[in-house]
Amino acid sequence: MHRFRQNLAHLYMVLFLVFLLAPLVVMSGAAFNDSKLPSIVPWRGFTTMWFSAMVQDQRMMLAFVNTLWVAVAVAILAVIVGTASAILINSVSGKVRTVLYGLMISTILIPGVVIGISTMILWTKMGNALDTEFFLFNPGLHLSVLGQVSYIAAMVMLLVLARLQSFDAGLEEAALDLGASHTQVMRRILLPHLYPAIGAGAAVAFFQSIENFNVTQFTRGGADTLTVYVFSQVRSGITPTINALAFLLICVTLVMALVYEINRRRRARIEAEREAEARRAEEALLL
Repeated sequence: MHRFRQNLAHLYMVLFLVFLLAPLVVMSGAAFNDSKLPSIVPWRGFTTMWFSAMVQDQRMMLAFVNTLWVAVAVAILAVIVGTASAILINSVSGKVRTVLYGLMISTILIPGVVIGISTMILWTKMGNALDTEFFLFNPGLHLSVLGQVSYIAAMVMLLVLARLQSFDAGLEEAALDLGASHTQVMRRILLPHLYPAIGAGAAVAFFQSIENFNVTQFTRGGADTLTVYVFSQVRSGITPTINALAFLLICVTLVMALVYEINRRRRARIEAEREAEARRAEEALLL
């Protein structure tokens, strides 16, 4: 019975991985198929012409660049807002904590279409009320950044809050008793403890921004991002150039994940060696 359950668990894991990876494999294969349709059936021969067509598609390249800078801006702002919110919520208690937490989480529950429309209306109405043509109050990618940050920051906050649960508040009190300022405590004790969560939050914010469509569609003005570009191409017919770009993004993601894992294992090995050396030194002192 135990072996049956173990085999069933392995089968489930295999099926789950196939369910996740099969679409990526099919999409990547379409980038090398000599067919005008983004598919691998029927297979008409191996080609790399779609990568050349991708580079020559100026609108796609501009949309890609816009997507990257929006994602970077969203990641930076979301990390700042999310981390500050997590620290603030963690430092208060009672009803104030509940209200602040509820306000931040509520943005995740709001549909993206509502956030996009409300962001556009808010800033354009403010511009009309102030009777100004300042670019901040006009639709554009800057409004897409602000609209995305309004809910992505809550995701970063959740990650940082989870990390804060393992933080020993006694370290702060000890540092303050020893004469450290609040700024030094924040910079040398609290933030180093939060760096893993902050890094994970930045990655989540970056990729959430890249795949965002609803907020961007209503706030972008006349600018394009990748999701908006793909949506517009559906009407005229998608070519495998988007598959070529997707394949390159997958490769970059895999390389980054591999580098991260290698670096993590290297740091773990160094930490294990330091602990072993410390144990040997302690044993030598006892002898």
